[in-house]
Amino acid sequence: MPVTEVTTDPEALTMTLIADFAAPAERLWQAFTDPRELERFWGPPGWPATFTEFDLSVGGRARYHMTGPRGERAGAVWEFLAIEEPRSIEVLDSFVDEDGQPSEGMPTTRMVLSFEPTPDGSRLRSTNYFTSAEALEQIVAIGFVEGSTMAMNQLDRVLAGLRDYAQGKGTQVGLLDDTHVRITRLIEGPRELVWRAHHDPDLLRRWMLGPDGWSMTTCEVAPAVGGRYHYAWAQDGVPGTEFGFEGETLLSEPPRRAVTTERMVGMEGPGTVNDMNLEEEDGATLLTLFIEYPDLQTRDMILATGMADGMEDSYARLESVLASDTAPR
Repeated sequence: MPVTEVTTDPEALTMTLIADFAAPAERLWQAFTDPRELERFWGPPGWPATFTEFDLSVGGRARYHMTGPRGERAGAVWEFLAIEEPRSIEVLDSFVDEDGQPSEGMPTTRMVLSFEPTPDGSRLRSTNYFTSAEALEQIVAIGFVEGSTMAMNQLDRVLAGLRDYAQGKGTQVGLLDDTHVRITRLIEGPRELVWRAHHDPDLLRRWMLGPDGWSMTTCEVAPAVGGRYHYAWAQDGVPGTEFGFEGETLLSEPPRRAVTTERMVGMEGPGTVNDMNLEEEDGATLLTLFIEYPDLQTRDMILATGMADGMEDSYARLESVLASDTAPR
């Protein structure tokens, strides 16, 4: 992972994150000064950022919000204090409400981002300066260290480019913590069509099948927030093998993001929250699926079923469907 160190200093009232990347400092600078690239990594998994304002000039402002899997929002504003291209950016970082006003009870910090050349690429040093020990403790308590680490660990895929980062690796499963998993798969095809393939019943029946020899017997989609979906499969020619999943759509931002709940039909207890994100680059789409499990035991039980292998079979089939002459374009 790129992040190598996160330290807090109660005496100096600072929090410092260090991360190393196999890319030149100029490329790192570009990622932090292009709002469209920032959106691809600034928010931690499950809380992607959307920049609605970005004036990279001393005295200028950047405004963004992060959207949680259930539609929650957290906003912030940067006021640019100093800019030294391509080596450092200094901002005043404030939490804000939906009207852009400072959030009551939340601290404002001074953040300095520096981009340093190294023999193998570049180093990011991000230092937050606090006005009091209480403000530092408050930020630590809300998970800022963990969130910043997970966010910056997403930057390597932006710097490398999606094809170099993911092509040829197939379906990759990463454990983020005891209850969160990240699954990635590069799919050859434009984002709009990959999105459609996840919401069009005719296309879904052609690729979301897992291993060979299975058919989708029920395909009830729910593209709108609040809608309920139901999918079921059965092994061809084998009675009594049908099983299915059902759930609700929590968030829909076509063609970028969809969040749904998921539970096996007939099973009791809480299910999972599945957060699908799509990024396109050079005609290929990186599908990233963040899965939130109710507990560690459920996570390990589901992963042990060979879920990732079944997903790889389906995604490989999806690429064939997208490339076929009969696929809608």
